[in-house]
Amino acid sequence: MITSLFVNLPVADLPRTRAFFGALGFSFDPRFSNEQALCMTINPQISCMLLLQPFFQGFTQLPVADARAGTQVLLALACESRDEVMQLVNRAVGAGATTPNPPQDHGFIFQHGFADLDGHQWEVFWMDAAAAQTQAPG
Repeated sequence: MITSLFVNLPVADLPRTRAFFGALGFSFDPRFSNEQALCMTINPQISCMLLLQPFFQGFTQLPVADARAGTQVLLALACESRDEVMQLVNRAVGAGATTPNPPQDHGFIFQHGFADLDGHQWEVFWMDAAAAQTQAPG
């Protein structure tokens, strides 16, 4: 059984990245952070390793994608309410993020998102799971 998830993302500037995600309310685990990496805690089982690009490159033989030029992954964060979605996106924008898309309200799911300082896209959403079940095909 999988016990945790560590997402790894390349970043250009660790102090700037720490300030940005700190402004969104995230904390950092000093056990897995150093001058080349920050371990951002999303919850006790999910962390995001924010790695300086040259360090990140050491883990792959493929070129590191420029998140501003293309989308390889959408990082989706579930919130407890629509208000929490908007609060997180607004904090992100206030800290320097952009919003690539307007908010979308599908009734049972409300989503918005932001592109962080390195261009990674974070989708922030709230979903009424009970209502979503009645919307599912089948």
